[in-house]
Amino acid sequence: MLEFRNVSKYFEGPEGKLTALNGVSLSVKPGELLAVRGASGCGKTTLLLTAGGLLRPDAGQVSLDGQDPYESGPEQRSKLRARMIGFVFQQFHLIPYLTVRQNILVASLAVPAKEASERAEELISHFGLDNRADHVPAQLSTGERQRTALARAILNRPKVILADEPTGNLDEDNAQIVFGYLSQYVNDGGCVLLVTHDARAAAHATRTLQMSQGQLIE
Repeated sequence: MLEFRNVSKYFEGPEGKLTALNGVSLSVKPGELLAVRGASGCGKTTLLLTAGGLLRPDAGQVSLDGQDPYESGPEQRSKLRARMIGFVFQQFHLIPYLTVRQNILVASLAVPAKEASERAEELISHFGLDNRADHVPAQLSTGERQRTALARAILNRPKVILADEPTGNLDEDNAQIVFGYLSQYVNDGGCVLLVTHDARAAAHATRTLQMSQGQLIE
């Protein structure tokens, strides 16, 4: 579903060229939760942004369900991303003046669907947000905010979830809830690429890789 073939990414810094990804190759299949662990600055977020069609690699190839997103123009790439990928972030990135329901439905703006409202109500119930559906993010707990972000990520039934430190702001109980939902998504045939420094992720991952200085280690 998601494949990297010898992908490298460089950035120019004050002291010259910095290597964020160094010849990375990996594949994530349907029904798999791949956790990539590593310290801050090792290249995890660059890996995720490159996988999501947001950061063009300098070398190598990215394949998403058999398509290279970087072979398309920006508009086509955005449509592919909206249809194929759900993003989950540590900081949630909810729109502060929208309610839980409206934040979830934001995903349908990119991929309009007649059943979006019905699907949103199902997800609100599934994620235990019935009593918070008309609340704005400032009125939610951190766990409720992350559940809202998860619901938004899967509204369009994406084939891939890319998660960047999704439990970094959560306590133990809420972290376990989030991992539980991601595991359920994988069991239903989805695939997840999760980057984290959280050791708890390994207990829920089908496979764990370590990242160091832009390289993956089995």
